[in-house]
Amino acid sequence: MLQLYIGNKNYSSWSMRAWVLLRQAGIPFDEQYVRFDSFDSQSEFKRTMATVSPTGTVPLLRDGDVTVWDSLAIAEYVAEQFPDKALWPKDKAARAAARSICAEMHGGFTALRGACPMNIEADLAEVGKIVWRDNAGVRKNVERLCSMWSHLLAQHGGPLLFDQFSVADAYFAPVCMRLKTYQLPVPGEIAAYVERVHQLPGVKAWIDGALAEKDFVPMDEPYRAER
Repeated sequence: MLQLYIGNKNYSSWSMRAWVLLRQAGIPFDEQYVRFDSFDSQSEFKRTMATVSPTGTVPLLRDGDVTVWDSLAIAEYVAEQFPDKALWPKDKAARAAARSICAEMHGGFTALRGACPMNIEADLAEVGKIVWRDNAGVRKNVERLCSMWSHLLAQHGGPLLFDQFSVADAYFAPVCMRLKTYQLPVPGEIAAYVERVHQLPGVKAWIDGALAEKDFVPMDEPYRAER
């Protein structure tokens, strides 16, 4: 059976992508949880991950003697191994678009990711107001998200970015968490998409796990001293 190494569900956006993809697609896997403490080379997290990963990061997928690290590589590997799940759109042009927006997310949106780290448990609306007021990069990132999602929802008819669930929805699920946690302003159609993503069974299962952790990792919460 596949083994998926992940960090804290409350904080680990990279882990969420791979976990939600597998869970929502109904692909069995064993979850290997490695708690965040710090990313120092001598931390428990880094020492644990160093035994299985060449990069010492999560997520990491093991399939027998095959090891796949990086969330986008995991998505490609899983889609290749389970073609019946149609994790990428079947249409060539749609598939190219889906891969492009996932790559864009993978290497971009740095202002949003930096100013609004994922924290599913928290209500950070007040932090979000300050970020929205003062951070032009975040506003630009959200504008791009809204433009992208609006176009795809209109083109493919919804309810998800490419009609049916795909890698793209799993890939943007952590962004949906951020938009909700920080209450960043988005148009109604975008808020509705965010809510539909929240209601996906695989996403709900991840959220339930995040809320059950009851963990506080100070390095992931620079805006407060305790939960």
